[in-house]
Parts: sequence; C-alpha cells; structure tokens
Amino acid sequence: LSMCSKLCYAIGGAPNQVAASATSFFLQIYLLDIAHITPFHASLVLFIGKASGAVTDPVAGFFISKSRWTKIGRLMPWVLACTPFTIISYFLMWYLPPFVSGRVAWYLTFHCLFQALTTLFQVPYSALTMFLSTDQKDRDSATAYRMTMEVLGTLIGAALQGQIVASAHVSPHCTVNPLVNTTDPWHDTASIPDPSDPLSHQAKVYMIAAGVIAGVYLLGIIVLFLGVKERDDPYALNSDRAIPFCKGLALTMKHGPYVKLTASFLLISTAVQLEQGNFVLFCTHAAGLRNHFQYLVVTILVSAVLSVPFWQKFLQKFGKKCAACGISWMIPFAVMLVTIPNLILAYFVAFVSGLSIAASLLLPWSMLPDVVDNFRLQNPHGKGHETIFYSSYVFFTKMSAGIGLGISAAGLEFTGYKPGICRQSDNVILTLKLLIGAVPAVLILLGLFILLFYPITEESRKETKLALEELR
Repeated sequence: LSMCSKLCYAIGGAPNQVAASATSFFLQIYLLDIAHITPFHASLVLFIGKASGAVTDPVAGFFISKSRWTKIGRLMPWVLACTPFTIISYFLMWYLPPFVSGRVAWYLTFHCLFQALTTLFQVPYSALTMFLSTDQKDRDSATAYRMTMEVLGTLIGAALQGQIVASAHVSPHCTVNPLVNTTDPWHDTASIPDPSDPLSHQAKVYMIAAGVIAGVYLLGIIVLFLGVKERDDPYALNSDRAIPFCKGLALTMKHGPYVKLTASFLLISTAVQLEQGNFVLFCTHAAGLRNHFQYLVVTILVSAVLSVPFWQKFLQKFGKKCAACGISWMIPFAVMLVTIPNLILAYFVAFVSGLSIAASLLLPWSMLPDVVDNFRLQNPHGKGHETIFYSSYVFFTKMSAGIGLGISAAGLEFTGYKPGICRQSDNVILTLKLLIGAVPAVLILLGLFILLFYPITEESRKETKLALEELR
C-alpha cells in the first residue's frame, strides 16, 4: 500500500470520530445544562441512542454481506449513501427546539438516528481494512494510520466543540463566589439559559459547533472516496461460497480468540466511555476546574495523538498483548485526581490518560484482523465473514458503552443532580468521583485479566500468515 492510500483511508475515518468525540464529551452536559432535560431522561437518551446504534450493527452486517460488487466496490457505496443523512441528523441532535414538552422525544429521535447512521458508516469502513491488502504488515500499518487520524479526529472534535461552546458553561458569579448557591440552588439564575429560547447564546454556540463539524464530515468522506480503491475479496478461492449471515454469526460467537478479545475490550471501552462522558461534568462540578475543562480535554487528546506511533512501534517489537499493559497507566493517576483535585496534577493526569486511551483505541482494531485471519484458516472455503466480525464487535462495544453512560446518568439523577447551579450536592460530587476513578479502574483491570487468555501470539500470527499465503 502506498502512503497516500493509507493516509486517505485514515482521513476517511476521522470525521466519524470528530462527531463521536463531541458527542461523548459534551452531549450529556448539553442535555442537562442547556436543554434542561432531567438526568433520568438524559440517561434514556444516551442509553437508547447507543442501543439503537448497537442493534443496527448486526442488521448492517447482514445487508452488507449480501451486497454485490459494484464499480466502486462492495463496501464503499454504503459509506457514501449514509453520509448526507448522518450530517443532517448530527446537526439536528444539537438544535434546541422552541418547544419544551417534546424535547426528550426530539433528542431521543435524532440521537438514535445519528447512532444508527454512524453504524452504517463504521461497519463497512472498518471492514475495508481487510480489502486494502493481503499483507499483515500493510494492514497493521494502515490501522496505525487510521488510529492516528481517528485520535486526531477525536482531538479536533473535542477541541472545536470545547472552544466554541466553552462560553456556554462559564458562569462569572460561580468563579467569584462558588458557594453562593449552596443554601438556595435556584437563587441566582443568571447562568441558567431560558429553556424555551432556541436563540439564546448557549443554544447558538452549540449549533455553530454542529455546523462546523458537519463540514469536516463532508470533507473527510470526499478524501476517502477519491483516495482509496477497494479490492475484491483477496482471500477468496474460486470454489468459495459466502457464509450465510446467521451461520457466520453463530461461528464467530464460538470462535475462542474473538470471544476473549471482544469480552476484554467490551469492558475497557466502557471504562473509556465513562471517562469521556463524565470528565467535563467532573471538572465543572467536582474538581473546581470549570474554566480549564476544554484545555484538559485537549491535553488528553494531544497526548493520545502523539502516542499512537509509539504504541505501533511498541506492539511491533514486544507484541500486542504486552502493549495492552499501557491501558492500565491511567488508573493510579485518575485515582490521584479524584482524591487530590489539583490543577497541575489534573494536566499530568490528562497527559497519562491520553497515553492509555491511545493504546485502548489502537489495540482492538489491530488485533481484530488477526482474529479474522485465524478464523479464515479454520474455515478455508467460506468468504464474506469479515463484515460479520466487524459488525458484531462494534455491536458489543456500543452496547457496553450505552449501558455505562445510561447507568452514570441515572446515578446523577438518583443523587439529585440539578442543572445550572454553581455547586452540586456532596452526593453528586461523590458519584462523579466514582464514575471517573473507581468504576473505570475496576473495568480496565477485569478487561486486562480476560486478555491474558487471548491465544493469538506473535508466533501464531506468523504461522497463520504463511498458511494463508500457501492456501491462496
């Protein structure tokens, strides 16, 4: 693969991460503090939206596996067709409608639609890795390019959103006297936007951010279409037949390496989603860093972008399972931030968290092609299973993330979170600390423990490569 092809492939995945990053970091606080939806309803919007995207994964995998080859490939038409609708649904997800009573239904509808459409993009786009080259090094290199650009996209999304909407969450009276609302939370309403006014400053800046990110989406898809050529199934023999979707799904669920990989990163991705979804709320309400949260988010993501090439070199030299240990680096520092909310420490924690997040993003997508190759070797006369693996993997990670975010928002509802006030109750602050520190730590440790039993080693990867070359 040429560097240009790898770069164009990588750029194509960045817009999805730009939008997903803005959603992960800011949608919860937007629903709570700008749209004035209760934490319970916000938890429903977050969970059902993620669940709708997850349910779409196997459906997308089914229809994509039935697709016929066209002049631009089998996967590329799906990527192109869903993009315009994805852009529209994303913009409307950040629009503050003039009515109040139906807002929950509004955000639920467009969040579900956006998640479903991004799935129709993500499944064929990620499966495209298998149709770029038959060489493992080429695919690993393309995956590293993709992860670098996707983490960069995550950075761009969080930075754009953070800088544009920061003024919506800055409350001067909270900075001067943070305890003013302790006795009467609703005494000072200067920082609370009118929940029925879609033209308020807070609503406008979120719509501007949505429009900018929609433009980035369109640009990335154009680069992907012009710069990447999808090749026909490079593994197929003339005698091969496509595996029926239901049969293929049953086979993947019985494939040991895939089950262990999915279970491990299901837990790890949930931990990362909890960190992302609650980080802005934690900085605003629990750590006294409401004027620094956008810079802390940027620090996390700059660290992640810069460390992806490091992790790519590391896993090439020491192996992919060994590189997974880097995911655990964030645990002690996150616990320190929760117990000692200091500004300098917060930036250091943000930097280390970026290193761990980069490892957690790169490794599963680098390991999944190895699992597909292993399955191919054990089932040498079937084809079309690639989209089944990728769609079911995205399904499980989205479901776990939806459950995690739903539980976190429900926890805030239970402990009495109130939007627009300067100081939340001690129970809310304790909940945010648990969601940033203890809960992700437990999930990461469990995920890494399961990964210990992942059977594909560097030696077995080489053996599989040689066997597939001989088969072809």
